[in-house]
Amino acid sequence: MGIFTQSVTVRCTTAGLPQHLQWSGRDYVLAADPVRWYERRKWWTEEQRAERGRGAGLVDHEVWRVQVRLEKVRNAPLLTLDLSHHLDSGRWRLVRVHDGAAVRLRESA
Repeated sequence: MGIFTQSVTVRCTTAGLPQHLQWSGRDYVLAADPVRWYERRKWWTEEQRAERGRGAGLVDHEVWRVQVRLEKVRNAPLLTLDLSHHLDSGRWRLVRVHDGAAVRLRESA
């Protein structure tokens, strides 16, 4: 598994589910339903103090696991990626590339 922290552009459905991803100048589409969970973030390393009543996005951040393939290549291999979504800013970050995908990415670079 490769660990990253790269900015990505994500387009979502009207229901808020990721459906299209742009990363490193390439367009990807989802090949399976995404899975969402929340992880604790170390907010104290980024914030001076927690504002009273502020919860969403401060303590937890949204993480999505997606399986994608290149948009224009029908038989392209699947990539399994974890994306972090910062709720306050709307910013998306690629945080993990799973399995052999990380190896393939290093070999093609």
